[in-house]
Parts: sequence; C-alpha cells; structure tokens
Amino acid sequence: MSISIEGITKHFGSFQALRDISLEIPDGQLVGLLGPSGSGKTTLLRIIAGLETADEGRILFHGEDVTRLHVRERRVGFVFQHYALFRHMTVAQNVAFGLDVLPARERPPAAEIRQRVQMLLEMVQLDHLAQRYPAQLSGGQKQRIALARALSMKPQILLLDEPFGALDAKVRKDLRRWLRALHEEFHFTSVFVTHDQEEALELSDQVAVMSAGSIEQVDSPQKLYAQPSSRFVFDFLGQVNVFAGQVEEQLLRQGEAWVHLPEPSPAPALQLYMRSHEVRLQTAPAAYAHLPLRIESISLVGAEVRLELSPVGWDSEEPWEIGITHAQFNSWQPSRGDHCYAVPQVAHAIAQGTDTPETLHWQAGEMDDPAAMI
Repeated sequence: MSISIEGITKHFGSFQALRDISLEIPDGQLVGLLGPSGSGKTTLLRIIAGLETADEGRILFHGEDVTRLHVRERRVGFVFQHYALFRHMTVAQNVAFGLDVLPARERPPAAEIRQRVQMLLEMVQLDHLAQRYPAQLSGGQKQRIALARALSMKPQILLLDEPFGALDAKVRKDLRRWLRALHEEFHFTSVFVTHDQEEALELSDQVAVMSAGSIEQVDSPQKLYAQPSSRFVFDFLGQVNVFAGQVEEQLLRQGEAWVHLPEPSPAPALQLYMRSHEVRLQTAPAAYAHLPLRIESISLVGAEVRLELSPVGWDSEEPWEIGITHAQFNSWQPSRGDHCYAVPQVAHAIAQGTDTPETLHWQAGEMDDPAAMI
C-alpha cells in the first residue's frame, strides 16, 4: 500500500508545525522520519493515521484520497512509544482488544479471534506469555505485544511513533533487528518516527530528515550519509569534524592551521565538513594539510578506538572525533595530551552564505610522508 503526502500544512494556533510537506512512500517500504524534537515528525505521522487533521493538503493510500476518512476507516496500525497496553487485561486480551470491540456485523467469530491472536503471539515469539499481564513483562516484551495488537486488525499500513525510545540500548538493537526481519517477511508499508540516527539508518529503506516542519532531504541511508544535501543534514546526521577558515588563493587558513584545496575556490570563506572515516591521523603534517590536534580522551568502542581531539593554534566549535583501528592504536600507543595531525582525504565544502556542500577529494598518498602515517 503506497502513501502519497501532498502539500500537508498544519498549525496549532499561531505555531506552524508542518510547512507544505510532500512525500512519496512506495508500497512495501520501511520509511523513517528522522529529526530533532519539534521538527514535526509525530504530527505528520498522526495526520497519516487520521489522528490529526491537516489544514491543507491531501493523504492518498494507493491513489485513494483518505484525507477526510476517519481513523477507523483507514486500516492503519499505530504503535505508540509507551505501549498503551491495558493493565487489567492479559497479553492475549490486549492483542484481541481491537477485534473484540468491532461492531457485531464486522467482528470475526470468537474462534477466529483466538486463532488470530495465537498466530500473532507466535509471530512476535511471545505465545508462552499469553496469560500474563503487562506488569509482568519487560519493556521489550511490551513493545512486541503492542506491535501484535496493531497487526491484529490486518492494517494496510503500520505506523510507529518512536517505538523503541523507552528501551535500553541492547533491547533497542535486538528489536530493530527483529522488526527489520519481520518487515522483510511480510512486506507491509511502514512509517516510523525516530530522533535516533543509528536507528533510522539501520532500519529504513528511505529516510526523510525533517527540520522545523519541513523535509530537508529524502534518500536511502547510504546516500543520505555519504551525500547530505544541506548543512543541517550534515550537522544532525552523525559526528562530523569541521574546519572553517578564509581562502587565500588555494589555501584555506585559520590561525596556524591550513589546508591546500584540491581545486581553486571562488568563495572568500569555507567550512570543510569531514566524517571520521574521511580523515586519517599522522604524527607529522602532510604537505597539503597542517591541522594540529591534541588528544583529549581515548575510548575503546567495539571494533575501533575513538579519539577526542582539540585544535592546537586554531579553533573549532566542537571537539574533533576520529576513530582508528586497534592495530593502529597498538602500533602508535597514543596517550592523552599527545599531539598529532589530521589529514583529510575527502571533505565537503560549504561556502559562506550557502547551504549546499561540494565534495572535495585529495589523491591517495598525495604529497604524504609515509613515515608519519599511523
């Protein structure tokens, strides 16, 4: 079931929550709405569900205009962040609730309801807990029950509002993996809201990044991360290291730091945005980059060692963060307070007064001192 969102605008009093939002969600895709608090993600999700009414615009399900349809007529499943389970009902009764309260002419026979509940509980791997009450479940189990309840009505579309936000990191990761596998098996169209970048990039077929009631960019996770279309997307989507300076001929300079640009720039000032994997560290500057840094902290995080660094002889609004391998760490043996130099391999230049990045590449090994490489 595809979803077409056309020109949706929404006000709450004098506050404009959504500004002319248009978005195409293909049939069977899992789409993430990603953005900071107040960006309009949940408002848009509730308008798709029919829980809120737009001031302007249309919502179409597979080409059918459902803008004025009541939420009950849209066949949409909705999963809330805080489960919204009935405490006085068992797990099985919670899953069956939506079916039990249907008008008599629409309600399936009791035996069919029991069979559907059993099938859903097996699907979410909690059939052995059918007679327990919500208070006897873990957070992850409650969220699975909430999902089973949403699916009990055989919805055409599944909507999830920060479904894992109340869970700890390990449970979130397990449930993300499980939901992705479930989606690939049943191919229902899903839209979920999150402010967690890792969650959006891991789960989604497409991600829509939202800011101040507008969509900044819609792309696959791979393209969104590699080619952000604006300064906001860069700043919001993952850790980024920034070097800002004035352009003098082909040099970008700030204080004692400078970078020789791979091509001339007509802009008088630039910011270079660099992800951790686009920068390497050396014990001496490269011939085309002099970016001195001091190690402030060292953290062993999974498969990499993460270094937090501060500029030496120049300024940056945020500390730099660069990851190295354990093999590099063991060979180099850096300590807090040691000095090193950043060498950009890829950077994304944003000129003063503009918002669109231009990707810059330096040739591998260009003007490098191999002895200084870490």
